[in-house]
Amino acid sequence: MEHVTEGAWESLQVPLHPRVLGALRELGFPHMTPVQSATIPLFMKNKDVAAEAVTGSGKTLAFVIPILEILLRREEKLKKNQVGAIVITPTRELAIQIDEVLSHFTKHFPQFSQILWIGGRNPGEDVERFKQHGGNIIVATPGRLEDMFRRKAEGLDLASCVKSLDVLVLDEADRLLDMGFEASINTILEFLPKQRRTGLFSATQTQEVENLVRAGLRNPVRISVKEKGVAASSTQKTPSRLENHYMICKADEKFNQLVHFLRSRQQEKHLVFFSTCACVEYYGKALEALLKKVKILCIHGKMKYKRNKIFMEFRKLQSGILVCTDVMARGIDIPEVNWVLQYDPPSNASAFVHRCGRTARIGHGGSALVFLLPMEEAYINFLAINQKCPLQEMSLQRNTIDLLPKLRAMALADRAVFEKGMKAFVSFVQAYAKHECSLIFRLKDLDFAGLARGFALLRMPRMPELRGKQFPNFVPVDIDTDTIPFKDKIREKQRQKLLEQKRKERSENEGRKKFIKNKAWSKQKAKK
Repeated sequence: MEHVTEGAWESLQVPLHPRVLGALRELGFPHMTPVQSATIPLFMKNKDVAAEAVTGSGKTLAFVIPILEILLRREEKLKKNQVGAIVITPTRELAIQIDEVLSHFTKHFPQFSQILWIGGRNPGEDVERFKQHGGNIIVATPGRLEDMFRRKAEGLDLASCVKSLDVLVLDEADRLLDMGFEASINTILEFLPKQRRTGLFSATQTQEVENLVRAGLRNPVRISVKEKGVAASSTQKTPSRLENHYMICKADEKFNQLVHFLRSRQQEKHLVFFSTCACVEYYGKALEALLKKVKILCIHGKMKYKRNKIFMEFRKLQSGILVCTDVMARGIDIPEVNWVLQYDPPSNASAFVHRCGRTARIGHGGSALVFLLPMEEAYINFLAINQKCPLQEMSLQRNTIDLLPKLRAMALADRAVFEKGMKAFVSFVQAYAKHECSLIFRLKDLDFAGLARGFALLRMPRMPELRGKQFPNFVPVDIDTDTIPFKDKIREKQRQKLLEQKRKERSENEGRKKFIKNKAWSKQKAKK
C-alpha cells in the first residue's frame, strides 16, 4: 500500500468523531489517500467541492465521511423522514457499492437511517420502505430519484422531506451527464434547497461538468489529485501501477488470442469488455462453451433485474471472468481484478481510462490489455496524447488454436447461437460507425469479411452498411440457414408455426392482384 497515503486520519485539522475513526480502523484504512486529505477538511468547513482524481483513489470515503460529520453536527437532530444527504450516482452497481460502504459507518450511528433507490426494483416498495424506516441519507440513481419526487399520490411528499437537506453529492459527475441524465439532474436540483453543501466527484472534468459546477455549486473549491512519479507537466489519468498493454491482431485472430490468453490465466479474475450488449450475449456463450473450468458471468445494460445479483456474485469469486459492456466501466470496485481486457476499444477515449481503472485500485497492481485491428494502430498515439495514457505493445501469442470452426459448429447446431452471432455482428458494425474517433475507426476501411470470419458467421447478414458490397474472402456455409433448428424444442415449435403461417399467407396472396390505393406523391417519395 505504499505511495498512496497522506497521513493518519487523526491528523486532520477538523477532528473526526471517535466512532467514525473506529469504523475506518475496522475497514482497514489507517491512512488517508490524497483525495481524501484534500477534500474532507474543505467539505466539513462548509465549502462546495469539485474534485477530480484518478480512478481507484478512494473518492467514496472522501464524501461518505463528511456526510456523516456534517449530519452529526446539525443543531436540530434529523427526524425519521427528513433527508439530510443525497448521493446521486450513474449506475445501480455503483449505488449498491456506495450504500455498502455507507452502512459500515451508519451501523455505529443508529440515529441515521439510510435508503437505496435504484432501478430494477419495485418503486412502490421503495415508497413503503421510506415511510416505515425513513431515509436520512439517500443513495440513488437519477431516474429513480426523479421518479420518487412524483409519488405524492402514494403518500410520499419527498419535496418537503428534502427541505432539511445539508449535503448533495454527485458521484462520477461526468458519466451522469454522458448517460443523458442531465434533464433528470436539473429536475432534482429544482426540488433541493439552495442552502446546502454540494460535492462533485469525477475522474475526468468535461465541459458539461464545468457547466454543472457553475449551475449547482456556489464558488466551489476545485481539487485535482494527480498521480505521483509522473512528470508534473503531464497529468496521467490512469493509476500509476497499472500496466497498460495493447495487441495488434486481425479481426479473425482476435477471438483465438483472447481464449488463449484466458486459458493461460485460469486462476485469476478478469473483466472482458465488449462494445455492445449483443456482443456480450454472443461471446459470453462462446467463452462458456470453450472455457469449461472457469466461472463465466455476463452483465450488460439490457439486463433489468439480474444485474445486481450477478455483480455481487462476481465480487465474491476468487477467480472467474466477467464479460460486460461499459455499464461496468465506472467506479465499480471489484476486489483483486488481475486483468481488464478490452476486446473492442470503447466508443470514447475517457471510457478507456475508466475501463482500465477497474484494476490497480488503491495501491494494488493490475494490468490492462486492449485488442486493436492493424488499421487502428493510430489509437495508441491518440491515447498517449489525449488521455496521457501510455501503452506498451504485447506481441501475439504463439501456438494458438483456431476455435472459430467450433463456434461455427455451435451455430449450425443451435439457431439461438446463430441468431446471437448475427445480432452481435450487426450491433458491432453500428457501434463502430458511431465511434467518436471516426478518423481512426473508419467504417469504410473495416475488413467486413475478416470481421465476419472473426464472429464465426455462417452467412453475411443483410444490413444497409453492407449493401452493394462483394466479399470474395468470406465463404458462406453451403446450406439454407432457415433450416437450422433451435436446440430449445419449444422455441423450435413456435418457429415452425410462424414459418407455416408465412407459407400460407404467401400462397393465398399469390393469386391476388396487388391493389395499391393512390397515395400522396410526397409520402411515396418519403417511403422510397
